[in-house]
Amino acid sequence: MRVLVTGHEGYIGSVAVPMLQAAGHDVVGLDTAYYAGCDLYDPALAVPSLRRDVRDVEAGDLDGFDAVLHLAGLSNDPLGDLDPELTFEINHLASVRIAELAREAGVERFIFASSCSMYGASGSDAPVDESAPLQPLTAYAESKVRSEKDISALATDDFSPVFMRNATVYGVSPRLRIDLVLNNLVGWAYTTGVVRVLSDGTPWRPLLHVRDLASAAVAILAAPRDLVHNEPFNIGRDLENYRVKELAEIVRDAVTGSTLEIGTQSSPDARSYRVDFGKFHRTFPDAGLSWTAAKGADELLAAYIEAGLRREQLEDESFTRLRRLRAHLDAGELDSSLRWREASAVPMT
Repeated sequence: MRVLVTGHEGYIGSVAVPMLQAAGHDVVGLDTAYYAGCDLYDPALAVPSLRRDVRDVEAGDLDGFDAVLHLAGLSNDPLGDLDPELTFEINHLASVRIAELAREAGVERFIFASSCSMYGASGSDAPVDESAPLQPLTAYAESKVRSEKDISALATDDFSPVFMRNATVYGVSPRLRIDLVLNNLVGWAYTTGVVRVLSDGTPWRPLLHVRDLASAAVAILAAPRDLVHNEPFNIGRDLENYRVKELAEIVRDAVTGSTLEIGTQSSPDARSYRVDFGKFHRTFPDAGLSWTAAKGADELLAAYIEAGLRREQLEDESFTRLRRLRAHLDAGELDSSLRWREASAVPMT
């Protein structure tokens, strides 16, 4: 297949692109380069690409593609809270418009990177499946709910959207994000010797390694239409549902000599949900999702040691998306709508 990957230079995209290529796909990327240079190591992405804001995608950009893997967007809850209206403009409206353009261009499959965060607070410890009520608690999660609804309405006999409701992602990527729970816990343990949990540690989080996410996308691209047409799939593994304090204990065990600090704040994180991933694994029994948080913690530690990760990088713009965008804004490189002020300011990578 000829596949357009939006956000191909991001945390997920920089891992997914080589895996899609290895699976035999002809891949083209599209990215606005907000995070150019925020590298743990050289991404070395050998792929033709379009330097484009997702809000400015044109009809011709979709010509000739068999599928779109839509990863681009403002990537998490704190970033979504930077400006909720911008979150809906970029994550919702632009996503729906790209899906509309893809359908008009004859693209057959549109894979939307959604999120298990849409389940919000499930109210019990029972795992939720794709039929569970969606209870988004943040602008980011709400943008995913709206996008799924509107993109689903575009489905036709010739246009098949698929919704990957990804668990909380972790793992090594050249375009590292340190604002993800396991990546962050390992970073603090390695650079300070302390595993810091700011909440009381009781909320549930389902986890998904970034390579397992890419493997799931590869499986969905290859699937017959009737298996995936207009379907949501929770992406992850049933055994990879953890309380945050359990993740902290895994990290403490991985980082020799580190100690554990659990917060005592009076208002625990309201986002707490366990997820049932059975539908995906029944549909794709050979997808090969295999990572565990313990294995991922070891992988992250080895990568941080190899890269010489420093404590200050945990708190500067290097690997935290919100801080990076604020730095662009403060430098006058982006305007208040998060558009590049000058074409010459757009990093070329």
